[in-house]
Amino acid sequence: MLGRRPKIQIETERLVMRPPQHGDHRQWANLRSESREFLTPWEPTWASDHLSRKGFTNRVYWAQRSIANGAAVPLFLFEREGERLVGALTLDNIRRGPAQAGTTGYWIGERYARHGYMREALKALVHYAFTVMDLSRLEAGCLPENAASRGLLESCGYKYEGVAQSYLQINGRWRNHVLYANLRSDRRGRTDAG
Repeated sequence: MLGRRPKIQIETERLVMRPPQHGDHRQWANLRSESREFLTPWEPTWASDHLSRKGFTNRVYWAQRSIANGAAVPLFLFEREGERLVGALTLDNIRRGPAQAGTTGYWIGERYARHGYMREALKALVHYAFTVMDLSRLEAGCLPENAASRGLLESCGYKYEGVAQSYLQINGRWRNHVLYANLRSDRRGRTDAG
């Protein structure tokens, strides 16, 4: 039986960040659908049932199991005012023991891009991961040509660490990724993450 974890909700000035719930399907499917062309160059190929109710239900159950067993913290980002879904942020592949690390991933709806929402959310998650979860290292990777994602990571305290060859299959092709890490006690430069 999976252990019970406290309810996770992180709030920032403009956002409420919480795990996905079954009632979020319509907003999620609409935002993903309208942002498809914007997201496609940066994401794995969508499954045929990606936007379906059944696919979303599986996503919600995965989120619940992942939180309960401490493997991931998947969060949807909602505007405080109007409660509109703007994107998602996940701390995944959480490793305990000597590693105390996790991997961050994210996406934002096209109409909400370049408004600072993801920067606000990622900074809050970094703070939560270091202060509440007591993690020591957060990792992230992105395509080398994704200047917006690289700028986001660097502005949130992540530092470039190298390149991973054929790291992930993105838009149907194995792609190299630039790797970043954010360290709780980073001697490579101070961050305001907490």
